Amino acid sequence: MRVNYCYACENAEGFRLYLDGKLLLESGGVTGERGAVIEAPVTFRDTQPHPIRLEYVHKTGSAGIDLTWEAPAAALRDQAVEAAKQSEVTIAFVGLSPSLEGEEMPVKLAGFSGGDRTAIDLPAAQEDLLKALAGTGKPLVVVLQNGSALAVNWAQQNANAILEAWYPGEEGGTAIAETLAGDNNPAGRLPLTFYSSLSQIPAFEEYSMRGRTYRYLAAKPLYGFGFGLSYTSFAYSGLKIGPGSVKAGEPVTVEGDVKNTGAVPGDEVVELYLTQPRAFETPLRVLAGLQRVHLGPGETRHVSLTIDPRSLGQVDRMGNRVIVPGEYEVSLGGAQPQEATSVQIGKFTVTGKTELPK
Repeated sequence: MRVNYCYACENAEGFRLYLDGKLLLESGGVTGERGAVIEAPVTFRDTQPHPIRLEYVHKTGSAGIDLTWEAPAAALRDQAVEAAKQSEVTIAFVGLSPSLEGEEMPVKLAGFSGGDRTAIDLPAAQEDLLKALAGTGKPLVVVLQNGSALAVNWAQQNANAILEAWYPGEEGGTAIAETLAGDNNPAGRLPLTFYSSLSQIPAFEEYSMRGRTYRYLAAKPLYGFGFGLSYTSFAYSGLKIGPGSVKAGEPVTVEGDVKNTGAVPGDEVVELYLTQPRAFETPLRVLAGLQRVHLGPGETRHVSLTIDPRSLGQVDRMGNRVIVPGEYEVSLGGAQPQEATSVQIGKFTVTGKTELPK
């Protein structure tokens, strides 16, 4: 069997890499660049063990060296497809890693530059893998492991389920397995916006908040801030806002009922969003409160959330946080109003104007 691999050493100091007793890579540290990568392609014609020896020459300062090897993407993809054909369900773990996303990193790959993201899609090899796995006709579950948002548009349209696991830590495997098996009913909510493409994100040099985060994004994202699914469903009713008219600086209480309309127990994250009267760069909406509740099948819970004066305020042209008079709108549901399957919407009025302390 003939398989091509690539060995790479990442370092700015001296090293020598031997394969089968023969010198394969050598650097005298002349690059002067921390994170410089030197690669060498090799071909194996058998499956026998091959000795590898790495000699590292340290000079001054901090020390460190990485030795990596990379198998051909096509070979790995073919192995995954063969395994998927023998399975009932395919669970594909894809995403990013701390070696790709970070600060001032020596990464020069498509979609990445020095730790910065130049694209927000999955790496091309992973996207191709998902498409190949889906081609087997087996149900496809995509598990994302990443530290920043990904535009997984193909997976959204074609996968049977997507689980966002982030960088889950030591018990991550257990948590993922229990969630996929249904032993755990997930109730997580996204702490940031998943944009559908880079076209939805303003240029880095643009300092205005326009189009940034859920507060100012007018376009429909792939998944909005606060979005998350469960193995059960919830319905909202009985919205009450008290009082219906307040003076600037007074709190407002929002109440409602939430019911588990599904067949299994689960947690719901009640989210309260506020839309303020238009003023200077007023956001489209702001999260004004949340409450996590556990409900059994058919159970109803009365919830009450208070919007404090600071949440009612917005920043004016002078940089002061002020509460302006006018009509305010609230939505009570399990996500932002445009993404919630059940939502209660109401209004109240603020009279007068006040400046809040900094």
